[in-house]
Amino acid sequence: MSIPVVDFGAYRLDEKGTTEEHLHELGKALKAAFTEVGFVFLKNSGITQEEVDRVMDISKKFFLQPEELKRPFCRSSFTNSPNHGWVSLETERLNPLRPGDLKEAFNTASLDPDIVTNTFEYKWPSSGDVAGFQEIQTSFFLRCRELSLRVLRVMALGLGLDPEVFLSAHRLIGTDENGTTLRSLYYPLVNSEKAKEGQLRCGEHSDYGSITLLFQSSEGLQVRTRSGEFICAPVIPGAVLINIADLMQRWTGDYLVSVLHRVLLPPVGDSSTRQSLAFFVQPDDAALITCYDGSNKYPPVTAGAYLTERFNDSYGRT
Repeated sequence: MSIPVVDFGAYRLDEKGTTEEHLHELGKALKAAFTEVGFVFLKNSGITQEEVDRVMDISKKFFLQPEELKRPFCRSSFTNSPNHGWVSLETERLNPLRPGDLKEAFNTASLDPDIVTNTFEYKWPSSGDVAGFQEIQTSFFLRCRELSLRVLRVMALGLGLDPEVFLSAHRLIGTDENGTTLRSLYYPLVNSEKAKEGQLRCGEHSDYGSITLLFQSSEGLQVRTRSGEFICAPVIPGAVLINIADLMQRWTGDYLVSVLHRVLLPPVGDSSTRQSLAFFVQPDDAALITCYDGSNKYPPVTAGAYLTERFNDSYGRT
């Protein structure tokens, strides 16, 4: 089994002349990928490799700084947006049964004015090599937001639903009332022989929200198939890897599947680092997620409550 590749050129960013026929064709292709695999590569999305490289470059400059320069931006230190900021090595356990993940992250979780203005000097890295960090991260966030909304519209059409079904629950992306987050991820050098027993770069997990957009610098991601085996996800330059997340699986009564994925340690002797950008699309905090087919497979849950519960699992309960 392999991850399907779909050409999104007919509805790429900045494309305004799309026909309904093209949208329905794209919807069918996405439905097939998300019901059979849970993942799909989109090529010709409108987000260029140059845009991705720009974000990765400024992010890596941040991660390579001494820890004392990163510590002022720690996640959970900003009251109005507790998921915003830097996540240090081994802080997060995406599989709570394993030791902390061998990765760092910087979360852009809100574009509200009190986060994005430079009035608050500790919100964003801004000096030396990371000058421009805020503008580059927020600009990419907005590009991913627009692409995500296009994908959600096409998904609804593919399922035979009103295109507003999903869009109406994602109107507050970029505010403190929606948990959507752009994560710049950095996997530093690893001495596999010194890693803790069972430790991975990123433990097995499924994502929490609606869909996730992923951009990778190199291979390393593994996706579990419906038969239970893990396969390696290739890197396709210029393409975005999109997967279904948990709330979308609940929303569709298990019709679309949210599957486990992970990043293993590099082989012994492999001294390469790894980067990725993940745009985790979350419904608005107050959105009530119920099975759209009227089934009772899952109890109703608000997106905000579900996200908080999953954070408690991955960061440790207090």
